[in-house]
Amino acid sequence: MTSLAALQALERAHVVPAYARQPVQFVRGEGARLWDADGVEYLDFQTGLAVTSLGHSHPAVVAAIQQQAAQLVHVGNLFYSEPGMRLAERLARSALGGGGKVHFANSGTEANEAALKVARKAKPQGTIVSVHRGFHGRTYGSLSATPQEAKQAPFAPLVPGFVAVAPTAAAVAGAVDAQTAAVILEPVQGESGVWVLDDELLQAARAACDEHGAALIFDEVQCGLGRTGTLWAYEDSGVVPDLMTTAKALGGGLPIGALICSPRYADVFAAGDHGSTFAGGPVPCAAALAVLDVVEDPALLARVRALGERLAEGLAALPGVVDVRGRGLMLACDFADGGAPELVRRALTEQRLVVNATGPATLRLLPPLTIGDEHVDDVLQRLRALL
Repeated sequence: MTSLAALQALERAHVVPAYARQPVQFVRGEGARLWDADGVEYLDFQTGLAVTSLGHSHPAVVAAIQQQAAQLVHVGNLFYSEPGMRLAERLARSALGGGGKVHFANSGTEANEAALKVARKAKPQGTIVSVHRGFHGRTYGSLSATPQEAKQAPFAPLVPGFVAVAPTAAAVAGAVDAQTAAVILEPVQGESGVWVLDDELLQAARAACDEHGAALIFDEVQCGLGRTGTLWAYEDSGVVPDLMTTAKALGGGLPIGALICSPRYADVFAAGDHGSTFAGGPVPCAAALAVLDVVEDPALLARVRALGERLAEGLAALPGVVDVRGRGLMLACDFADGGAPELVRRALTEQRLVVNATGPATLRLLPPLTIGDEHVDDVLQRLRALL
């Protein structure tokens, strides 16, 4: 096996330095556990940024991938293959009241690009409204909807026609007018530190979009698929969007994203309007069908809510914690004295715990949805030892 030092040398010589990697080489995973190249075991409460939501090497996902890969890996969207059609049916029936249609992508940012294009085609030249703290991706359209100076500034000028406002009901309602094509929101904002948008804001966005003929887009790339304790995060508010995006956890670790369109927007795209070489391929779609079989289970979703409450209570009792935010197993805590990035480093090296920081004072936890009480107790014990 190639050593960590050798991999780091290869990275320095041949890999664009776009990532700040931790000095660990993971080689195996099972459930909530990871093992490095030296055989050391870690507890994973980051899950590849909410991707491996069923844990590592979930047997149903592995079996689906193996079976499909042995039959057909790729054929392209000029022909039919069954997994993509079956997955579209499942997703369309599960969200937005049913009766809609699905467009596949390879990631969350691509799904958001598709949503923005649908909104713009439905209302040409219309503006897109987003809110501060939001994160929608790194391609040009999704980046233009991500009002974070550090991410936008190096790549200006961005796509015109995007307006960012404060994440309040009044600000969103005031920004929507006859020229608005869409409002895009994360019901739970993940990358900025797990901020739950209140129901009043979501309701105001829905009312403003209805009044002015704009599309309401919910980005559930991180917060969807059971992460908050309901299949889709919007279910907690009762506010139903026109367009919704999903990705991350959908493929059980394989790259796939999807745009789910309500009936009103289901036929906006015509042949040739948008596309992707790899989107909707048989293998990731087969994996996604296996993922849905697990996360649609009401017992699992109830367990996510219960464990999330248990974990949130435990985080609030840790030394130095001044705020705990989130829903279900999508949680963050703030420390009065900051130091979250250093805590993440120490967690990895001293406690063999994988977590991440979303800012100087904010620790984020995104464990597998399949964890048990013992995992919650374990992570709290490791964090307390560090603090």
